[in-house]
Amino acid sequence: MVDKLDAEMKFGQEALNLRGYRQEVLSSNIANADTPGYEARDMDFSKTLTTALKKGGHDESGQSGLQLVTDDVGHIAGQAQGTTGNGFYGQLAYRNPVQQSLDGNTVDLDTERVNFADNSLHYETGMTVLTGQIKAMLAAITQGT
Repeated sequence: MVDKLDAEMKFGQEALNLRGYRQEVLSSNIANADTPGYEARDMDFSKTLTTALKKGGHDESGQSGLQLVTDDVGHIAGQAQGTTGNGFYGQLAYRNPVQQSLDGNTVDLDTERVNFADNSLHYETGMTVLTGQIKAMLAAITQGT
C-alpha cells in the first residue's frame, strides 16, 4: 500500500523538489548580478525531471524509492531515498549570455526575473495539484470509516 501511495506522489514530489532547486539557482544568479566574472546558470527542467524520476523510481528488485528503516523494535521510521539527498540536481549548464558585460558577468536581470517568476508560478501550481491529490486521498479514506 505504501509503495502505491509513494508511486502516486512521486511525480509531484520530484517536480516540486526540482522547482525548489531551480529557484535557488535563479536566486543565486540574481544575487551575483554585480559579481565580476560570474556566469549565469540554469537547468533543462524537463530533462532533469525525467532523469530524476527514472533514478528515483524502482530499483532492480522492484522496490520503490521509499524504504522503511528501523532503529529499535518499537520504532518504525520512513526514510525516503530520493534524488535531493544524493546531490543529483547539481547538473547545471551555463546560460548563453544575451549581452556579456565588460567584467565578464553574464547575468541578465530581466531574463532572471522572468525565469524566477515563471518558476514560482509553476511551483505554486504544483503545490495546488499535490494538495488536491492529498485531499482526494483523505476524502476516500475518511468516507470508508
